Amino acid sequence: MAVNVLLCCGAGMSSGFLASATEKAAMAEGLDWNVTAKSQSVALDEMPDYDIVLLGPHFANSLEEFEEVRDDQGCDTKIAVIPREIYGNVDGKSLLEFAKTIL
Repeated sequence: MAVNVLLCCGAGMSSGFLASATEKAAMAEGLDWNVTAKSQSVALDEMPDYDIVLLGPHFANSLEEFEEVRDDQGCDTKIAVIPREIYGNVDGKSLLEFAKTIL
């Protein structure tokens, strides 16, 4: 079964590259992961469609809001903040390993 991952970002350029790098890292390990990057407003609405939502470090202060929306939606989506060094280095392999620990 596929794991659906959503990266929450601002405009999406860096997160789009990170999503692509993470999906490639998952494929290299033979994992069926779909990794997508979307803006905060879309991410909040679409959260139930994902197994895990990873917030860019610049959205760390939104973690509580995401948790509240998740709870209101009654979904069991995992939510975490991407470590700054992983995000800054656009390190898909490290993000994959980080996401596995959250799941």
